[in-house]
Amino acid sequence: MRSMNDFGNDLYTGKVSFPFVGRRRLWFIIAAVLVIGSALVPLFRPIQFSIEFTGGSQFTVNGVVDADQLAATEAVQSVVPGAATKVATIGEDALRIQTDQMTDAETRAVTAALVETYDVDTESVSSSFIGPSWGDSVTRQSLWGLAIFLALTFVILALYFRTWKMSVAAMIGLVDVLVVTVGVYALFGFEISPAAVIGFLTILSYSLYDTTVVFDKIRENTFEDGESSGRTFGESVNLAVNQTLIRSINTTVVAALPTGAILFIGALWLGAQTLTDISLSIFVGTIVAAYSTLFVAAPLFSLLRENEPALKSRDARVLEARSAAVASA
Repeated sequence: MRSMNDFGNDLYTGKVSFPFVGRRRLWFIIAAVLVIGSALVPLFRPIQFSIEFTGGSQFTVNGVVDADQLAATEAVQSVVPGAATKVATIGEDALRIQTDQMTDAETRAVTAALVETYDVDTESVSSSFIGPSWGDSVTRQSLWGLAIFLALTFVILALYFRTWKMSVAAMIGLVDVLVVTVGVYALFGFEISPAAVIGFLTILSYSLYDTTVVFDKIRENTFEDGESSGRTFGESVNLAVNQTLIRSINTTVVAALPTGAILFIGALWLGAQTLTDISLSIFVGTIVAAYSTLFVAAPLFSLLRENEPALKSRDARVLEARSAAVASA
């Protein structure tokens, strides 16, 4: 039985090769379907933003174990009929209720209703208010953070790899990761909070790291290609992706396991809801980033370079020499 080490050696030498570049049209179609589908999801299932973005009122009920969440909704709506509510369990003995923006009188009435519903002291129910202007500020700062990150990424990659085409391919891969991750959030009704935004920036950084590792190997392979090389440019790119495949898989597994543990054990099983947003975004984004680097960014870079006159001429000579060798054999 072949070991993983033998499989990795075969990938590195080219004895075994997956057609990341050769079948790029299929991968691009799949990626386009995922991106378009993710972009259309909010039209049918709107993205859920947390109270920090939308503004509103928040109530916390402490000292309740295994509390009925529906009762909290009923208590709020007994004061403000039809009010939108989001109820979540925090830890083992607390409830968090988020609602639309309320007046001072409504806030006092809801507090009294929650005290009566859960039979707790008035001190056990706390309330806070987040205004729409603060939510607008959070949104604006998040967008600025994303824009600055992408701009710096483009410049740094262009300087490091000495070609803007690698930057373009990497940036498209990053946008692919972001759009699909947000689409997953919208599809399953996950809430986007400031913690989730931090998670998005984190997985973009992870995706950038993974892409840089693969692109560095691509640069090494293609730089070594000369007239004596028997590989076309696309074949050199494909070899580089295969040579880094095991590393990419291992890195993804190592990154996904701890965040998955935080998400499924800490957040969902133990009830640590404060960890859910950031761990969920990192878990989903890490998996999407691995696919994007291998099936989108690297094949796209090959496509951008293959039509350059010098490379096109060289590839033609390589293929011609290969055909002549086969004919004379």
